Amino acid sequence: MKKQFQLTAEGIKELETEQAELVAKRGPIAERIKTAREFGDLSENAEYSAARQEQEKTEARIAEIDHVLKNAEIIKQPKKKDVVELGNEVELKGDGGVKKFTVVGSVEADPLNGKVSNESPIGEALLGKKVGEKVEIKLPAKTITYTIKSVN
Repeated sequence: MKKQFQLTAEGIKELETEQAELVAKRGPIAERIKTAREFGDLSENAEYSAARQEQEKTEARIAEIDHVLKNAEIIKQPKKKDVVELGNEVELKGDGGVKKFTVVGSVEADPLNGKVSNESPIGEALLGKKVGEKVEIKLPAKTITYTIKSVN
């Protein structure tokens, strides 16, 4: 059974852009490999090794993005604005002040930019909760309690 990757429309566009940029790098990398080959003995050729490593990394990422895009399921914007679902932006209020998170699929998660995975402790704690409810988020060091202020 294939795994479905849940992504927002914005997340799909970001992956398509990254993939296009990586595909555009193929030519220059191939040129670097060709130039490095002309230096002679490949076993002691650092330029050749570096260019081949970059090529392998680039091709692996292109294949990974291709797999995700082929198995992507677009997260539709939730219709309910009172219950936290995948795709919602949630505003929380607690002792640590006000925090905003968007609940997304694991591929798109970027906690530093406020995008939390539905599989993360924060995402799991938020899913299914309603505006006004208290949410306990268990972190490694402590447990923090927030109140859901709004769901968009």
